[in-house]
Amino acid sequence: MNNRKYKKREEKQMTDVLIIGSGPAGMTAAIYAKRANLNVLIVEKEYEGTGQMAESSRIDNYPGFYGINGYELGEKIREHAEALGIKFLEAEVTGIQKTEESFDITLESGEVQSSKTVIYTAGAAHRKLAVPGSEKFENRGISYCASCDGAFYHGKDVAVIGGGNSALDDALLLSEICNKVYLIHRRAEFRGDASTLAKLEQKENVEIIRNAKVQEITGNGKVKILLLDTGTALNIQGVFVAIGMIPQTEAVKKLVALDESGYIKAGEDGVTLVPGFFVAGDVRTKELRQIITAAADGANAANSAIQYIIRK
Repeated sequence: MNNRKYKKREEKQMTDVLIIGSGPAGMTAAIYAKRANLNVLIVEKEYEGTGQMAESSRIDNYPGFYGINGYELGEKIREHAEALGIKFLEAEVTGIQKTEESFDITLESGEVQSSKTVIYTAGAAHRKLAVPGSEKFENRGISYCASCDGAFYHGKDVAVIGGGNSALDDALLLSEICNKVYLIHRRAEFRGDASTLAKLEQKENVEIIRNAKVQEITGNGKVKILLLDTGTALNIQGVFVAIGMIPQTEAVKKLVALDESGYIKAGEDGVTLVPGFFVAGDVRTKELRQIITAAADGANAANSAIQYIIRK
């Protein structure tokens, strides 16, 4: 008689809701799902990441937290999530596969996490400036985060490239730090808030240059001259780029439908064409991308995931 003992194969633990990204959309979704008594896991590639809001030195448009530092607001939301017992996993997602009953999420390490539903909140990354010298001088005078690097340019002359809220906010922040700030936009009209633009127009050390494009950035080891297509050459020590974002959809481009700009197609409910797969935040097709709309997206997507699990 064969007395050999065979161990029963251990079944892989199934998560109810797996959330990719720990910005305001992801953490809000987690809070709502957890309050529905679901098993929730947040996967985030950045160490204790809280999304793009961590780069904002001051936030004036999030109700109840006027003038708060973006990093501090992110920490408060994360503390809320952790207080509910929500689990965080530091890892990068490289692929997502839809199975018959669930999803298999592959991590960079090769580990696979399984979940009944997925809420994708990976956000967007900074669009890079593509002109001669932009790669050479990145981190040597070219920055994509004014709140991160602005202090290094105290008393110096810098340029901000862009026409949206990020560019205007960066210019306003830098005007309090730098000797001179050039705000350069390729069009005559700015997309950012009129109130912020009005403040910049009143600043003596801010010069707004419209209808101009960066042609080249030169220097000797570090940024020294910024050339415009108008023929103007600016003597500066730093360039802050705020020309838009690129949605982080590489891991899901074969799974869901994307629009012409690469954002995931979905309404406010976060529902995509893939049953059980939801999207929220800056990575979704939408008009307004702000912290408050990301949080609202997260709540809606969580509710959709909850209803999906109940009905299934």
